[in-house]
Amino acid sequence: MTPQTEIPLQELPASYFGQLTQLAENDNRPAQHVEVTTPPSLPSADHSSKAAYLVLAGCVLIQAPIWGYSLAFGIFQEYYTTHGAAVLSGGSSPGTIASIGTSQTGVLYLMMPVTFTLLTKYPRLRRWFGPLGLLLTTGCLTASSFASTAGQLIATQGVLHAIGCGLLFTRSSLCMDEWFSERKGLAYGAMWSGKSGVGAGMPFLTSALLNKYGASGTLRIYAVASTFLVIPPLFLMRERPTTSGRSSTTTRSEEEEARERHVSFAFARHPTFWILQCGNILQSLGYLMPSTYMASYANALGFPSITGPIFLALISLASVPGSLLIGLLNDTGLAATTVILISSFGSALPVFLLWGLGGHQVAVLVVFTLLYGFFAGGFSSTWSGILHEMKRRDSTMDTGLIFGMLLGGRGLGFVLSGPVGGALLEANRFKAGGFSGYATQYGPMIVYTGLTATLGAWGWFWTMGKRAMRAL
Repeated sequence: MTPQTEIPLQELPASYFGQLTQLAENDNRPAQHVEVTTPPSLPSADHSSKAAYLVLAGCVLIQAPIWGYSLAFGIFQEYYTTHGAAVLSGGSSPGTIASIGTSQTGVLYLMMPVTFTLLTKYPRLRRWFGPLGLLLTTGCLTASSFASTAGQLIATQGVLHAIGCGLLFTRSSLCMDEWFSERKGLAYGAMWSGKSGVGAGMPFLTSALLNKYGASGTLRIYAVASTFLVIPPLFLMRERPTTSGRSSTTTRSEEEEARERHVSFAFARHPTFWILQCGNILQSLGYLMPSTYMASYANALGFPSITGPIFLALISLASVPGSLLIGLLNDTGLAATTVILISSFGSALPVFLLWGLGGHQVAVLVVFTLLYGFFAGGFSSTWSGILHEMKRRDSTMDTGLIFGMLLGGRGLGFVLSGPVGGALLEANRFKAGGFSGYATQYGPMIVYTGLTATLGAWGWFWTMGKRAMRAL
């Protein structure tokens, strides 16, 4: 070991003693006078940021042009079915007509994993998604007003229009997700409530427009309205700043380039995600059946023509408080599987007991639509609980990307539900004696809808099964 050289105190420079004195004074200085340089932090958003709630307002408002048409497609479907060859050349089967709406909703959801991944990896693309989405939605609605076959409507009203709506939805919801971390349940609940609120009025508006202007005129009116409904919310959308100050040595372009290199799919390695995703897909396989076929069901039973739009409006109206309250449940600390169980059982029981057993009575069907709309309509709000759960397991996970994957799973179920619904209508009737709904042509559909609603709680069943196995 090398011996250390001792330096006599008298040979030390005077500046050395000055530095020691300064350090001693700093040690004795009161804490409140010590200046500490800290890295800039993200602005508080969930509780006090005005910008965050402006973004949320824009996200709620833009749900009208995104979802308005698909929520009222049951009215379009009834119009296409009853008018037959007068509207569509050669006519079309009920299953083919139903595929127009299910393809629109299914494609809108299915494209979400792709668009959310793109915007997560390439944030600079966000500024283009809004204008491009507006162009596609208005253009496709206009083009569909000149369509004369079901195939043309599936392409324009269904697929292409859905792509435009998907671009708008991705841009707005991803922006909202970044602004809210602690109160995601509130944010997502408000967003889905906005969607449901639109659905409460759209059936009546669509029915009135179809009766007065026909399908072509109604679609052109929708195209013009979409333009004026999309532009204001787009101006409310703004990116959440990465830091609160401008003194950071990392520029915005450098941050974007860094983010382009890091898109984590770590959530895919967690079994919890796939278990919850499985329940999400199973629930979506039957979720659209009441809203898609309730107008046709009412017409088949000889109810007044206004009854169908009322049923659809009630489903959407009840979804407004359902989406918000179920979303808030996720912020209370309840387990995600528990909240999903509430939504799943709350929607399955009305299907089996009210639609199935009392399907010939208007009053019973009104109660059914309210309960189903509240619990089933709030199912998407349970996703904020899934995001909390995944974030708790790994804080580095991108919740916006997980949200896009959940939307994709829902879209898979919606696409498959189109042909399934047509097949169920053509199936043999259940011989259920005097039972109401089960004895109609829609009996198999009622049973199927109830089962898929129950299986939406697959994550809860899985958790309880694991606990039971451990107890054995």
